[in-house]
Amino acid sequence: MHTARQAARQRRQRQRRIWATAVTVTAVAGLVCLVTTLLPTHGTRAAAGRAAGAGTEAAAATRPGATLPAPTGSAPPATPSPTAATATPTAPATSAAAQPSASATPQAAPPPAPSAGRIKPGATYQGVATAYAAGDGNGACLFGPTDDVMTAAMNTTDYETSRACGAYVRVHAASGASITVRITNECPLPCAPGQLDLSQQAFAKLAELKVGRIPITWTLLSPADPGTIALRYKTGSSVYWCALQVLHHRNPVARLEVRTAAGWRRLPRTGYNHFLSADGGGCGGAVRITDIYGEQLTVEGAAILPDVAQPTRLQFAPH
Repeated sequence: MHTARQAARQRRQRQRRIWATAVTVTAVAGLVCLVTTLLPTHGTRAAAGRAAGAGTEAAAATRPGATLPAPTGSAPPATPSPTAATATPTAPATSAAAQPSASATPQAAPPPAPSAGRIKPGATYQGVATAYAAGDGNGACLFGPTDDVMTAAMNTTDYETSRACGAYVRVHAASGASITVRITNECPLPCAPGQLDLSQQAFAKLAELKVGRIPITWTLLSPADPGTIALRYKTGSSVYWCALQVLHHRNPVARLEVRTAAGWRRLPRTGYNHFLSADGGGCGGAVRITDIYGEQLTVEGAAILPDVAQPTRLQFAPH
């Protein structure tokens, strides 16, 4: 009897241990499943959060005016000026030092580059010399009569619409003789390029007049003392039309400008050695003269006095 009760008690103890083990195993299995389920979900959300953050940065980088966050540990980017994006575009500004004050004298414009035309400084030209009766020394350049008849007429090609007028050239003959003449006239065709038609007085310094024609070379000169420049308005000039010429210039004149309300205005040159303002613009005002070396001289307020040579104190530099 006692033995039977002990056996029954032992069976009940084994059943409780088996049940407890089963419950423990079940609980552990459930816990493992729970942990396994939670871990992938957290990783997926973190990855999704990183992807969303990257998308936000990309979107911010494409927005006009957006500024990306500075990398960790670096200084924050400079804040753009609030006026930079809204300012109206303007012309490039010059430095404060370069801007003249209201009372400062405006700086003169830089002179143009040298413009020699066909007759260039330092060049030697070959041709022939002929002779003509110069009379009182006047010619196509309309300088007027002169006692100095060491003059010459330039061939039409090198005359270049009166650009050669007033030029001083040194003429050399094959014999070694030479003479300096001033261009006061034009030698029409058939005078060839390089040809000079000298006054008879000038030709006689190189050869006998009966020879009639000799080979020569010639070069441009810048004489030592030609006096000072003068200006002269042509007959009929007024505030409605004027033609202006330069007298006694050391170097050939390349251009002439007159001052108008709109600024300096370049006048076209005529074949009779005047600069023409067909509408009267600038007539009677300041005149700016440029020689073939690029030097500029400004004459203030030359009055409109037709046929009157108005002297100045100005002259181009020698070269």
